Amino acid sequence: MKPLQGKVAIVTGASSPVGIGAAVARRLAGSGARLLLVADVAPDAVAAECAGLLGDPAGVVPLTVDLADPAAAERMVREAEVRFGGIDLLVNNAAIRINRKFGEFTAAEFDRGVAINLRAPFLASQAVLPSMRRRGGGRIVHVASQLGSVAYQTRTVYGMTKAALIHLAKSMALELATDNIQVNTVSPGPIATQPILDRQRDEPEESARRQEYVPMRRFGQPEEIGEVVHWLLTTPASYLTGHDLVVDGGYTIH
Repeated sequence: MKPLQGKVAIVTGASSPVGIGAAVARRLAGSGARLLLVADVAPDAVAAECAGLLGDPAGVVPLTVDLADPAAAERMVREAEVRFGGIDLLVNNAAIRINRKFGEFTAAEFDRGVAINLRAPFLASQAVLPSMRRRGGGRIVHVASQLGSVAYQTRTVYGMTKAALIHLAKSMALELATDNIQVNTVSPGPIATQPILDRQRDEPEESARRQEYVPMRRFGQPEEIGEVVHWLLTTPASYLTGHDLVVDGGYTIH
């Protein structure tokens, strides 16, 4: 028996094949979970790959929605209920990062950053509660960031939303513990997703300088975050809730 056999998971932000969402989805599919993959760009390629890992073409469903739309959360839940009958696991991974010097952000940029990075996981988490309660519990993981704990130039809105996401997990964990719903966050450091791969190509000196700041002297891989998320969703350590697990190669310890 695979550890997630019979479980249903929603993963947001799973469109990029080199992204954290895709790495999480692959890991969960390999463990037997049926998946609803949600993104603002059709996650069809990742869905097809995960269906192959799961061995069930009907067991992975892609859904294209704009998570800035407040109605997206209910739409996700309806789709999962219709396709799979319920929801056991939720991974709120989708996020955007708008890089601006403080003082140069527009109101629209601020609003969209908050809508996708914070409001969307808030609403998605509320929307899955009835299903998780009917099924006797569940697990929710928010993908936050090391920048929710430390500051970095031009990342004010992103870091602010990630700090709030970490607090959201703590508040949810407190209130949902008696429902047997565990809520935790994973805070990745610099991970070799598309933005970092682009920077390595376009700004190799800056990229090398940033790697030198990481004690491990390298960027993390999406699969390393996928492994940690998978662990939080499968571990028998059922007393673990409200925790922020930083996975950053030691970036924030010095």
